[in-house]
Amino acid sequence: MTEKTVSEAIAYRRSVRVYDPTKSIDTAVVKQCVQQATIAPTSSNLQLWEFYHVTDPSAKAKIAEACFNQAAAKTALQFVIPVVRKDLWKSRVKANLAFLNAQFEAQGKRDSKREKMATNYYTKIIPTLYTDYFGILGFFKGIFAYITGLSKPMYRQVSASDLKVVAHKSTALAAQNFMISMAAHGYDTCPMEGFDSKRVKDILGLPKGAMINMIISCGIRGEGGIYGPQFRVPFNDVYFEK
Repeated sequence: MTEKTVSEAIAYRRSVRVYDPTKSIDTAVVKQCVQQATIAPTSSNLQLWEFYHVTDPSAKAKIAEACFNQAAAKTALQFVIPVVRKDLWKSRVKANLAFLNAQFEAQGKRDSKREKMATNYYTKIIPTLYTDYFGILGFFKGIFAYITGLSKPMYRQVSASDLKVVAHKSTALAAQNFMISMAAHGYDTCPMEGFDSKRVKDILGLPKGAMINMIISCGIRGEGGIYGPQFRVPFNDVYFEK
């Protein structure tokens, strides 16, 4: 099968609710699509995500049940579950610093202005944003941002809940990368938000700090798998040029 272009893949992608049980998908190709997901843009390059690729029949049945046995889950051949790991920010900071230090070393730019800026960002700014104690620090950071913002532009998404949203947005970008990559191979997906998140976390063995971003079922569209023509509000209703 010839791989689709980006435009073709975007047009082909639909949320498929019923998959054809007589057709199969290549686990290795799905894994490759997950790898494509990991090169999506991500806030501060922290990559606060993990991806769980579920192929085991028993685990699939449990996931489907946790998704209320909706058709998109019950008929799925595989699942890919993007998980938000905001709790891993410290290890991701260390990974970024190690990478940057190696790059500056290779380029002979140690102690350069650019290196100092990058190091300062990951050792001071990011810890200031992500460190919190039961929301208390976030409250005071919010007050500081508000007061500072009265006189100059200021980053205001500083609370713990704000940063959860940031992490979810980055993970959702990666999820879209995955679904477009699957469409390019002629594979179908359905991003689902209807599920019991606690049960899914238990099935995957996730820690308390992990958050399910969505559950993506995978397969090949079956008869009735697409409910009808795609509806979108008129483009002019959502596009504004300033």
